[in-house]
Amino acid sequence: MRVAIITANTEIYRETEADESGAVIREMMKEAGWDIVFQKALPLDRKVLGTVMQRMADGHLTDLILTTGGAGCNPQDCTPEATKDIIDREVPGIPEAMRAHTMNLTMRSMLNRGTAGIRGDVLIINLPGKAKAVKADLRYLLPELNHAVEVVKGEV
Repeated sequence: MRVAIITANTEIYRETEADESGAVIREMMKEAGWDIVFQKALPLDRKVLGTVMQRMADGHLTDLILTTGGAGCNPQDCTPEATKDIIDREVPGIPEAMRAHTMNLTMRSMLNRGTAGIRGDVLIINLPGKAKAVKADLRYLLPELNHAVEVVKGEV
């Protein structure tokens, strides 16, 4: 299975901060046996984020897009909106499950606005922006990700 990792953070895009969350996703997905086909930091720009996700999905370059960052309540956060702009169908159970799971770790998870959806045959999931939260959520999701992608692709 192929995965694309997008870090939505202008400071990381400008290389003034390290991409800790993107590194966590990369490490965990490699350990799970996924092929990393794309990894890039992008600015918090709704159009840029949506365009990159749309091109990845429409070009059949990946099976899964995982984003990190830009899904909080800061005025510049726009990853959920960029995702909703380009998906065909929402998959609300994924972010609902992530938030419910991480509420046990921190009440701040209620401020995450991440979404998940399908464009064509590609699953897109917005993960939190903090490395610790990414690790907790991805560890929780990993057992079901292969199956979820297979279902989206119509393979099961």
